[in-house]
Amino acid sequence: MLLRFAICVGLVLSPGVQAEPIVIRFSHVVAPDTPKGKAAEYFRARAEALTEGRVRVEVYPNSTLYKDREELEALQLGAVEMLAPSLAKFAPLGLREFEVFDLPYIFDGYEALRRVTTGPVGRELLGRLEARGIRGLAFWDNGFKSFSANTPIHGPDDLHGLRMRIQSSRVLEEQMLALGALPQVMGFSDVYDALRHGVVDGTENPHSNLYTQRMHEVQGHLILTGHGYLGYAVITNKRFWDALPRDIRRQLERAMDEATAFANRIAQEENEQALAAVRAAGHTVVYEPDARTLAAFKQALLPVHQRMEERIGADLIRAIYRATGFDPSRM
Repeated sequence: MLLRFAICVGLVLSPGVQAEPIVIRFSHVVAPDTPKGKAAEYFRARAEALTEGRVRVEVYPNSTLYKDREELEALQLGAVEMLAPSLAKFAPLGLREFEVFDLPYIFDGYEALRRVTTGPVGRELLGRLEARGIRGLAFWDNGFKSFSANTPIHGPDDLHGLRMRIQSSRVLEEQMLALGALPQVMGFSDVYDALRHGVVDGTENPHSNLYTQRMHEVQGHLILTGHGYLGYAVITNKRFWDALPRDIRRQLERAMDEATAFANRIAQEENEQALAAVRAAGHTVVYEPDARTLAAFKQALLPVHQRMEERIGADLIRAIYRATGFDPSRM
């Protein structure tokens, strides 16, 4: 009996016997060749390399595992370990403050944005996820959005009466209403068919989403407003994360730091390339607004900030103003 126990222990401790790798299922809803898709693959490669195979990351793009409305519940239930949802997705969990990122023209470019996502405001927002069983790991950029439609857009009045697809966000609803448009909430994976069949007239997207989802094939007009930001929070199931061996967790944090630097470095480049590809495809007329047109869009949309103070929190909005130097009175 003693000999049999010693043999069993020897097998368990033998260096030749490898434990099964820890599997991380990373689900997202966009194409593999978008900034988020590429960053997820980058994280996979670095996580597996840094942990020397003790972790295996399985990436599921294009809603192949879970769709928009399913993925957060799946994460909380432990059916998937990692997501990178757009920031507006947290409002249905009672975290409406994440909709602050949807406010039109609140970020004047990537430098201003980074003062929030890598600063105290960003860290505090990610910390609020823990009460929902979620650990926030990082913010990843997609980019700044432009309006597209199946009719010409030369200014804000041209969106009046159009059925415009948005993701679920009270701020984005208010944004479209401020333009006289009709907001239509719709899952990302359904947008192309809805545009193709005329269920909606237009939408808003960073150019990489517009191109990789082939929306430009069914949208004849695009105006480069840069009116809003689309970004993601990379999140994991808190119970899963806290149960990881400490050394594994440290290596995954390092992999995430590297993937975040990669994601945010390529986001602007990918969107520039996508816009060039949209132009080259020839399906879409691209309008570059002059200063007067941009001022008209800002004048129409900046009142949304004040209207959303009660929902998002006036103190949070002011904290972002201070961090970025944004002054609505100068717009």
